Amino acid sequence: MNGKSINAWIVHLTQIDLPILKKTADEIARLKSIEDKITGKDISSVILHDPLMTIKVLRFIESRRKSQTAEITTISHAIMMMGTGAFFEHFSDFETVEDLLSDNPLALSGMLSVISRSRHAALYAQDWSILRHDIESDEVAIAALLHDMAEMLLWCYSPDELIEIRRRMMRDASLRSGDTQRAVLGFDLLKLQMLLAAVWKLPSLLRSLMDTNHAHLPRVINVNLATALARHSALGLHNAALPDDYAAINEFLNIGEESVMHNINRNALFAAREWKWYNYRPAATWFPLLPGEWPVE
Repeated sequence: MNGKSINAWIVHLTQIDLPILKKTADEIARLKSIEDKITGKDISSVILHDPLMTIKVLRFIESRRKSQTAEITTISHAIMMMGTGAFFEHFSDFETVEDLLSDNPLALSGMLSVISRSRHAALYAQDWSILRHDIESDEVAIAALLHDMAEMLLWCYSPDELIEIRRRMMRDASLRSGDTQRAVLGFDLLKLQMLLAAVWKLPSLLRSLMDTNHAHLPRVINVNLATALARHSALGLHNAALPDDYAAINEFLNIGEESVMHNINRNALFAAREWKWYNYRPAATWFPLLPGEWPVE
């Protein structure tokens, strides 16, 4: 697909069966083996670790929705409407990201970094949504989880271009990501993402939460702040953008600087406990060591 137009990408990505993480496939197989002992919540929890599996479920439930019924915007609602039996019947055979990219470890690492980062962003966004008394915090979390889905897909199917984008931006810190994407790909990832979301008929509410044209709305601010924090903290706590992130989050939540940092650290540690899902270094790896004497064997 190298050098293809954005329309060619839309056609290609609409025709393929998206891969998922190996851990996700293993967990779904495990749940199926104990189907009579689980609930829809158990299935939803697994799905929401994996943005690609989340997309597959949302696309499937939309394809079965009658036009006059309301859109289904959360995974828990989708599983409830589908039923556990129908879920396992339809979702049983997967290609995994790890198999797809087994011959390209650099691409696999890039892909896993984006998925891990997206999970971090979803956890931040959901927690902040709850703090702001949003009654549908899952919608905000899913929007954050899917915020970088175009980048994930290109790591799968056009990794050389993303590697080139990353190299250019590392060589020149003044480059803007959108400009660099257009120079290498011929389009920016946000445009590809919004077109894909429309063609795939993802819920319009989720599309609006990922749309920069709605950046003034509180729920979109939540998503943007969460994804920015996850991106800027992914490779260390020295990123020059982080102080501005912290200040913006404090202004948004209005809970005080100390509480903001406690909240961020708590969510980062929660995400770090899931590192085996992604086999990628979590942001909490960069937390400074506590002072004091360390035990000696």
